[in-house]
Amino acid sequence: MEEEMEEEEQEEEEEEMEEEMEEEEQEEEEEEMEEEMEEEEQEEEEEEMEEEMEEEEQEEEEEEMEEEMEEEEQEEEEEEMEEEEMEEEEQEEEEEEMEEEEEDALSPLRRPGSPCPSDGV
Repeated sequence: MEEEMEEEEQEEEEEEMEEEMEEEEQEEEEEEMEEEMEEEEQEEEEEEMEEEMEEEEQEEEEEEMEEEMEEEEQEEEEEEMEEEEMEEEEQEEEEEEMEEEEEDALSPLRRPGSPCPSDGV
């Protein structure tokens, strides 16, 4: 009888130990899974942040390029306007010169050395 009791006790102890070990194993597995999930989550967050930063950078670059293009366009327009003004001034000067030449040709008073009509010559 005593031997049977001892055997039963031993069996119970072994079963308990096995159960404990299984529980521990399960806990460890759950912890590992949790850790893995957390790591994955963190990685995803980091990737998202990186993507956002890259997008922002790209947007900034595009804005800068747009601004540069606009500045260049404006400069070109200003240059064109300056050229047009210069051309207009040149044309005006040429017209004035031509008018002066015409007046000189028509008016004998303005020609040095030419007889004056009031001299009666």
